Amino acid sequence: MEPAAPSRDGGFVRFRLDITYDGTDFSGWARQPGLRTVCGVLEQALSTILREPAALTVAGRTDAGVHASGQVAHLDVSVAAAPAEPERLVRRLARFLPPDVRVTAVTEVPAEFDARFSAIRRHYEYRITTARYGAEPLRARDTVSVPKTLDLDAMREASRGLLGLHDFAAFCRRKENATTVRELQRFDWSREGDIVTAYVSADAFCWSMVRSLVGAMIAVGEGRRTPEWTIALLQERSRSSSVLVAPAHGLSLVAVDYPPNEELAARNAATREVRTVPGGCCGD
Repeated sequence: MEPAAPSRDGGFVRFRLDITYDGTDFSGWARQPGLRTVCGVLEQALSTILREPAALTVAGRTDAGVHASGQVAHLDVSVAAAPAEPERLVRRLARFLPPDVRVTAVTEVPAEFDARFSAIRRHYEYRITTARYGAEPLRARDTVSVPKTLDLDAMREASRGLLGLHDFAAFCRRKENATTVRELQRFDWSREGDIVTAYVSADAFCWSMVRSLVGAMIAVGEGRRTPEWTIALLQERSRSSSVLVAPAHGLSLVAVDYPPNEELAARNAATREVRTVPGGCCGD
């Protein structure tokens, strides 16, 4: 394929897609033969509308059952098939897509924009109810029931201890040749009645990291673990069996941040660099 050409004078034109979905009935984002995935459903609809094969690059590959209100992907379309009015593509996709996934915006972007490598941070929220009767029926698909008293002060203390650039190997499922060094930029909690919400932001996340972080904090909130225990986990260099992964359906990707257009190329290069913890060993 020729490179994207934002001037529309050759090659392909690049578009950014803003996407929202209920992940309950999907086997995650990534296309998988024989399984219903968000990427598979979207690419099928786009290929039908554009009348050419569509291949999406996404900001963050969510696992089965995980939701998104702020997912971002990019798509290269041949100049001949590129829509002159991207907003019309939004309306057409609404007719082709099932009700549990929607493209809320389509925007022409520079060739340097990369949904994955240009991202400077990703924001997740995790929703819990401590109500004795469990989740409200209208929110049961995105709220995890933990019918116990949670000590938010202890959870906040433990969360603050994990902020910064660290090797989060203890919280990540192993992936061959992948680094577990991440910069955790926000990890805090709010409570409104019976609803407890975690806010987690980082430059990137490794496999199952957010759900593992939440699972560890729930253990602290219930009094089964201490804040010092979570901080000590940062010294481990492999997945810790003592950390339970929280259920998928409480997690939602709510936003992805990108730099100004003139900084995209530099950000792409920086993201691809090997990351290390100061004083530690290399990532991937």
